[in-house]
Amino acid sequence: MHKTLEQLLTHVPTLQVKGSADVSIEGIAFDSRAVQEGDLFVAVRGTQADGHRFIPQAISAGAVAVVCETLPEELLEGISFVQVSNSALALGKIASAFYDWPSRELQLIGITGTNGKTTTATLLYELFMQLGYKAGLISTVENRIGSLREPATHTTPDAVSLQSLLARMLDAGCAYVFMEVSSHALEQQRLAGTDFSGAVFTNLTHDHLDYHGSFKAYLKAKKKLFDELLPKAFALINTDDKNGAVMVQNTRAKVYRYGLRQMADFKGKVLSADVHGMELLIDGVELHSPLSGEYNAYNLLAAYATARLLGMEKEETLTALSSLQGAEGRMQKVRAEGTSVLGIVDYAHTPDALEKVLSALRAGLQKGQRLLCVVGAGGDRDKAKRPKMAAIAAAYSDQLILTSDNPRSEDPNAILQDMQAGLSEEQMAKTLVISDRRQAIRTAAQLAREGDVILLAGKGHEKYQDIKGIKKPFDDVEELSKALKTRLTKEGA
Repeated sequence: MHKTLEQLLTHVPTLQVKGSADVSIEGIAFDSRAVQEGDLFVAVRGTQADGHRFIPQAISAGAVAVVCETLPEELLEGISFVQVSNSALALGKIASAFYDWPSRELQLIGITGTNGKTTTATLLYELFMQLGYKAGLISTVENRIGSLREPATHTTPDAVSLQSLLARMLDAGCAYVFMEVSSHALEQQRLAGTDFSGAVFTNLTHDHLDYHGSFKAYLKAKKKLFDELLPKAFALINTDDKNGAVMVQNTRAKVYRYGLRQMADFKGKVLSADVHGMELLIDGVELHSPLSGEYNAYNLLAAYATARLLGMEKEETLTALSSLQGAEGRMQKVRAEGTSVLGIVDYAHTPDALEKVLSALRAGLQKGQRLLCVVGAGGDRDKAKRPKMAAIAAAYSDQLILTSDNPRSEDPNAILQDMQAGLSEEQMAKTLVISDRRQAIRTAAQLAREGDVILLAGKGHEKYQDIKGIKKPFDDVEELSKALKTRLTKEGA
């Protein structure tokens, strides 16, 4: 696949072009280390480094053209230079053009919000596959092209990887693609040149403030998805979240609402729930779901509403929806034969997400059942949420074990001290602090009585633990499963 530079610049506002625009482009790169012979190098000012510094290396590696915001003092002969006002924006549009604008041929749905993105996107992917359509999924957990699974490196891929992935999905025969859209991706223009058929807003709570600086900036980044929707698209918002109305203030798309409390186009109600699932009323029809918690009722309702807006039949959609399991590492049940202890692994790593999971589990407990929680907090991230998360975990748990999450460059014990600062003396009395995550999980399994529920929160689908820059293999589901089996062995000894 190759295009001329002129073809790639069709939708890019340029300030000036130095050299030929008729040069053939074999590929696009924004990392000088990835440049190959015949490529176009786009110099982007990133959060870690400024691509303009690496223009000489890109040319040495074989770049035949450069897109940048500031032209180099020396313009090499035979190299085409394009000056633009925003390189990140240009990169998205250039990548889309290079892959023949794949999003225009797909029914591409973007899902954004603080919590629920992964589960809603996964439910939609599973739903449409079950309804007989070939679908694509772009999520934090994995990317899927039909039944082909690929690991994900980011919630939303970089601009070039995204357009390449969409093109592959189109070539593979996918008609629908469901995609998590992160605030980082929106802020960094990774979605420039991408046309969405619809966008879904789940909810908004305080998160990523270490990156965005303020809640207002975080909200503004999310809103960008709706601001840029085309008039033919739809905007679906959770009307029970006050930020939903803000999201669609400036959208040109047709607005629809879903909710459990407020008036909505798509209405749902939780009839009953326990740790094993819930009975729901959606659009006047009763159904059972193996998913637990009110927040999952919102996720199911969002998936249902999206499917209906994409033209799916009501009864068929609800029937398929009732059997869906949701995303890996999201309220994932872990059991061991021979014990009634139920393990739950969930990605909840913010105060709001943790409270939603714990409150759902607490509400579903039967008489005599206890709730044990194993949780930590990530290093090199918002420190303010550490004591809050510990306080929430203590408020809902009968037994709390504070442990290491992904400490990254920080001392795990310092993170745990930050968490303990949120606990009262009374709460500390039912709290254990075990830095080693594996040992903490084993301890929870040993302390659990028959019928108890153990929540292992924070890492969900992740298959590693990030310690001092090294990602060591670690799987919460695997570790909890082993711990529950070991518990049985000890009981039988």
